[in-house]
Amino acid sequence: MTQAASDEVLIARIAQGDRLAMQVLYGRHHVRVYRFGLRLVRDEQVAEDLISEVFLDVWRQAGKFEGRSAVSTWLLAITRFKALSALRRRKDLELDEEAANAIEDTSDDPETAVQKKDTSEALRECLTALSPEHREIVDLVYYHEKSVEEVAEIVGIPENTVKTRLFYARKKLAELLKAAGVERGWP
Repeated sequence: MTQAASDEVLIARIAQGDRLAMQVLYGRHHVRVYRFGLRLVRDEQVAEDLISEVFLDVWRQAGKFEGRSAVSTWLLAITRFKALSALRRRKDLELDEEAANAIEDTSDDPETAVQKKDTSEALRECLTALSPEHREIVDLVYYHEKSVEEVAEIVGIPENTVKTRLFYARKKLAELLKAAGVERGWP
């Protein structure tokens, strides 16, 4: 049985009140939900809270799952909705953090110089420099291995918009990586 098929079986069992099925689904997907939520809200405690909210929704809404998408896609769509709600609740704080992050630190200490040579660190820094819309698309496609069609469903935008955002996100990432001294661009 494939994981996708067994996820659907779990959802059907959860809809009937099966707590063990809920534990299995949670065990299988909570890390993915946490990582996606963390990339959106950039706060570990808020991301932890999102896990609880998402799986509480799954417990309550399992009977309404229609199977038009993969369970993992449904979970990430719920996570995105909850994350955006959380961000709206703390908009002022988020804006202050973004303003602080936008201030360029021109002095490099030795540790920073070493980190800049680390490709994965440079990539993480470059990803945070993308707009939230572009970062979200890159995250879903490359880290969660979602198709353009699935991303369109999760984010609630047309597939062509996903493709356009992905194109511009790759282009911007390549520029940022080159500026950071990483020669190999985004795949």
